[in-house]
Amino acid sequence: MSTSSTRAVRAGRRTVDIHRPDKVLFPEDGITKADLAAYYRSVAPHMLPHLRGRPLMLERLPDGIGGTRFMQKDTPAGYPDWVHRVEVAKEGGTVTHTVCDDTATLVHLADQACVTLHRWQSRTGHLETPDRMVFDLDPAGDDFDAVRRAAHRLGELLDALRLPSTLMTTGSRGLHVIVPLDGQSGFDEVRAFAHDVAATLAAAHPRELTTAARKQARGDRLYLDVQRNGYAQTAVAPYSVRARPGAPVATPLRWDQLDDPATHARRWTVATALEQARSGPWDGSTARPRALGPARRRLDALR
Repeated sequence: MSTSSTRAVRAGRRTVDIHRPDKVLFPEDGITKADLAAYYRSVAPHMLPHLRGRPLMLERLPDGIGGTRFMQKDTPAGYPDWVHRVEVAKEGGTVTHTVCDDTATLVHLADQACVTLHRWQSRTGHLETPDRMVFDLDPAGDDFDAVRRAAHRLGELLDALRLPSTLMTTGSRGLHVIVPLDGQSGFDEVRAFAHDVAATLAAAHPRELTTAARKQARGDRLYLDVQRNGYAQTAVAPYSVRARPGAPVATPLRWDQLDDPATHARRWTVATALEQARSGPWDGSTARPRALGPARRRLDALR
């Protein structure tokens, strides 16, 4: 089949060209670039609220998931002028990140073979103060039962600190537990708090959980990773496709879905994630951001 054609796709108020739409990106599944664009176009109403105003790091695979992948921070000069950008400081200079504020941009990124979008924890205009805190539950192997146990324990601790939390599959092996914040604390304070929460949990369950960054020090324990809470660090965005066979999707879920035997890190795919999104798994959950000050006092009293 030829991969040299161009297909026009209507995306909101714009029409976006998909180049080589029949280019296969997921060989085992026959999923093409056009299929990826169609998925992102369909999920855009659910995905965009989690992307708007956030600098992105883009995971691109021009030759599909079996080929070379690269992580793109700087926005190429050739991107359309209607794609939003933000210039952010880095050591020794600046980086101009892409910001995805509309469906057309999401479809354009699919045309660029951007399979996965990774987002900052802060927004443009408030880059130094994150509005979300992320705990990445990373098992030593593909053991989702260990992830379930860790998620329940972390959720219980966060409840004791009066911090509402939401769940998301990573589309890989684990889960993200996400806490909405009021955006009044800096990255250093948020990361230090997340580290202390993780350390408290690991100390209570030392045979199963660890905060050790070095893989050699973890053994078969689940890693409570809080490194995504630093400045310019990113986490996979909700409803992003992962570059793995089956095209799994990082998918928000309800806490009551965690113990469903069918639930695992790659449960939802490009074929099923939209149905889950339409069920509103996070409805009402992200509307209750909290300050860290009261939570810090409660945590210190527990330690």
